[in-house]
Amino acid sequence: MESNNITLQVQQLCEMIHLLSSSMDDYLYVYDFQNDFYYISPSAVSRFRLPNNSFYDVMHVHEQFVYPEDYSLLKREIHELRTGNRYTHNMMYRWLSRDRTPVWINCRSNIIRENGQAVYMTGCISEINSQRKTENSKIIPGTSGFHSYLRNITPFLSRGAFLRFGIDGLKSINAHHGIEYGNLILQKTTEYISANLLPGQQLYHILGDEYMVTDHQSESAQTSIQLYRQVSHNIEEFIIANNYEAMFTISCGIILCKDIDDFSYSDVMKLTEFSLNEAKRRGKNQYYLFEKEDYEKFLRKNALTQQLRQSISNHFEGFEAYFQPLVHSNTQKIYGAETLMRFYSDSFGTVSPTEFIPILEETGLIIPAGRWILNQAAAACKKFQQYIPDFKISVNLSHVQVLKSRIGNDVINAVKEYDITPESIIIELTESGLLETDSHLNQMWSQLKKEGISLALDDFGTGYSNFAYLASLHPDTIKIDRGFTFRALHNEYEYQLLSLFSSMAHELKLSVCIEGVETSEELLSVCELSPDYIQGYFFGQPCGFDTFMDTYIKNHSAGGA
Repeated sequence: MESNNITLQVQQLCEMIHLLSSSMDDYLYVYDFQNDFYYISPSAVSRFRLPNNSFYDVMHVHEQFVYPEDYSLLKREIHELRTGNRYTHNMMYRWLSRDRTPVWINCRSNIIRENGQAVYMTGCISEINSQRKTENSKIIPGTSGFHSYLRNITPFLSRGAFLRFGIDGLKSINAHHGIEYGNLILQKTTEYISANLLPGQQLYHILGDEYMVTDHQSESAQTSIQLYRQVSHNIEEFIIANNYEAMFTISCGIILCKDIDDFSYSDVMKLTEFSLNEAKRRGKNQYYLFEKEDYEKFLRKNALTQQLRQSISNHFEGFEAYFQPLVHSNTQKIYGAETLMRFYSDSFGTVSPTEFIPILEETGLIIPAGRWILNQAAAACKKFQQYIPDFKISVNLSHVQVLKSRIGNDVINAVKEYDITPESIIIELTESGLLETDSHLNQMWSQLKKEGISLALDDFGTGYSNFAYLASLHPDTIKIDRGFTFRALHNEYEYQLLSLFSSMAHELKLSVCIEGVETSEELLSVCELSPDYIQGYFFGQPCGFDTFMDTYIKNHSAGGA
């Protein structure tokens, strides 16, 4: 492509821009790289401090009307466009109006290249629309402006912070009061944040109900915390003034610049999103100050979640069923076992159930994993019964399984598939989480009870509604939580309380299993309470199938303890 052809094309574009200028609010432009020539809609001259609507020595002239703090950013961007291989340009920065007021603009264009070389760019310049203005007409830049800002800051900052604000409950307000009221809340929130900004702080509207404030001057987190508190107070006053028509709050994630290693757009957005989400996760209507330790736990949880997904997809690789003995209190002979889920991976090693079980529940992966452990338990029970015919296997169910799966059918199918009697299965339910599953729970339990399957209420004594479940579920067994047992063994009042629980259960024709017995002394004290069954490390720790079979099952059939 010849140079004179480029000039001809640029001339034709200039003519089109001139013709279209009077019918558009935006400003069209062309920038001829080869001739260092710039042409823009004539109407831009009356709005901005341009010397003319056409000029040479482009970047030098831009210094006259680009906001000084943004000029180096623009210069770097143009250099990248000319020397790189990009084909588009989309940047938000500020120009100076005729009265020297900074005006946010969005510049978008296409770069025309020949043989990989940038020859000219042409596009459109728009002022940020009125929806991003507060009542005092201060323009609030958005995501593109924040992106551009980050590209121009010093790579290593030791002072200041990023604050990411999020409105709590805006979707609900939109649903109940309409979009217009929701927009009013957005407007007011913007005003309150803007009104409390200190010199050196800048506000960006990055998402529908989220805002970012940059502050690279403050020496400590206290300045950021104070800003949040002032904004939160303003919102409270707005709600009161409007007679509590709509209730909403604001949360904020704060991260100090000294805690950021990479100031790229993706990393800053990622870290501030974590911080805001953490504030919301902890109850909303509060701020959260970023802690690296919390973020490392968050990353570990995400990685472990992915590992669990992969393991379940790969035929439950890394999962294993463990078994812990259940013994008769009077003979101290084994009668059954509780089935426990364990997980190991090369990346994480052995993972504690207190870490991976909540993840399974949060993600819903407990449904396939719970079905797997149920089948493992039934299969093991069938093999154990070859040595101990009346052996019983206990399986824990999560409230998620009760609420979101047909777990009753799964239990019945496992009994049939592995050819064991319904009486061989004991289903353990923990009170935690059951309040939200009452209707599903009653339906499932009625189904299982008709089949002759037993129910044990686990961790009895840890919650306030245990007695309500005794009345509604009529379990066959209550299992006393290890924590309750420990307290009872070290406190006379708690011991008497446990004694009353045990007596009450027996009056109701319920069996009692006391968990957490670890020493001979504890065993003697517990036996005085007349429990039916006992479980604890004194009789055996959880172990894999082969170890359990050799240590407890075959040993029992041979006449061992």
